[in-house]
Amino acid sequence: MTTQTLVGLAEIEDARRRLEGVAVRTPLDRSRALSEHVGGPVFIKCENLQRTGSFKIRGAYNRISRLSAEQCSAGVVAASAGNHAQGVALAAALSGTPATVFMPSAASLPKVEATRRYGAEVVLTGKDFGAALTAATQRAEETGAVFVHPFDHPHVIAGQGTIGCEISEQLPEVRTVVIPVGGGGLMAGAAAALKALNPSIRLIGVQAAGAAAFPPSLAAGHPVSLHTMSTIADGIAANQPGDLTLAHISRLVDEVVTVSDEAIAEALVFTAERMKLVLEPAGAAGVAAVLQDAVQLQPPVAVVLSGGNIDPLLLLGVIRFGMSVSGRYFAFQTKIADSPGELARLLGLIADLGGNVVGVEHHREGVAMHVGEVAVAFQLETKGQPHIAEISQRLQAEGYPVERL
Repeated sequence: MTTQTLVGLAEIEDARRRLEGVAVRTPLDRSRALSEHVGGPVFIKCENLQRTGSFKIRGAYNRISRLSAEQCSAGVVAASAGNHAQGVALAAALSGTPATVFMPSAASLPKVEATRRYGAEVVLTGKDFGAALTAATQRAEETGAVFVHPFDHPHVIAGQGTIGCEISEQLPEVRTVVIPVGGGGLMAGAAAALKALNPSIRLIGVQAAGAAAFPPSLAAGHPVSLHTMSTIADGIAANQPGDLTLAHISRLVDEVVTVSDEAIAEALVFTAERMKLVLEPAGAAGVAAVLQDAVQLQPPVAVVLSGGNIDPLLLLGVIRFGMSVSGRYFAFQTKIADSPGELARLLGLIADLGGNVVGVEHHREGVAMHVGEVAVAFQLETKGQPHIAEISQRLQAEGYPVERL
């Protein structure tokens, strides 16, 4: 790995001064639910309550606020799946700088619209962040606009590092900090601050398993690009680390772990139900790692909730998926005789078993059935996996085959 100069505490403190009155000093609150799970105090750093709904305004403003008048007149260009886009758009507006943001064609509609509301021109291109990044850098070269990298720039890293200073002040006794990782800007900056303030602190990075470029990059000693990515956590779906972020994480971070989309979905349900917070999948990655016992934690622990910008349609699907995984939701198909009273009998049996029916649908075509049979699909609210097993066993004992959907 080539030698890189790491961002220092003085640069991060300078970023804090620039961000006064711009970024919010987000709360660090104790989570009773996570503390019970870990068996020691766990606190949550609520960057989902930051301006633009994520930590990204910190790095974007620290970068853009340093541009000369001539650079500002030429404008800025950025690439993002959503959160960096909003951070750049707001930072540019506050600095009186024109901004153009390239986003993947499949970017979340609420994030696209929010970016436009902050005043940026949005260009949708390509299937993923990598394609948007290529288009953005090309536009910068063609027009002379300043490219604002989402993570691999010292001013961006220093801006994100202000989170580390806040955590250290809000919880001086903190021993472990868990942070979601995409391209690594947040982790790099927070690590630079926290390790400078407390070298013995344990730092854990968390990536989505379907977009985890850091483990192979750390093993190889240089950035490794993923050919494909698949995750619901678009906010941390970067197909390659930067040279600078990789240098910070390799030298300062103790461990980088991965969590599945299933674990992230369960974490989203957990944070909504137990912590009364709405997060985006990327923002819940650290919580997922804690709940899955994917890391060794030395309390007190601080978990960074990096963002809360979730598409309501995705939220609906993720919560349903998470409820299914945790046994709170059960979708299945069975067969009944196509005669009066049969459906009522089956509904009565489900009611006796404590299942709450939230959806029923008949299927007379497209399924393998005998003459005189009808397929019925159910969606139930249930009380956990043992309850689902009880319902399934009883229905099958009564002659109703159960095919989980």
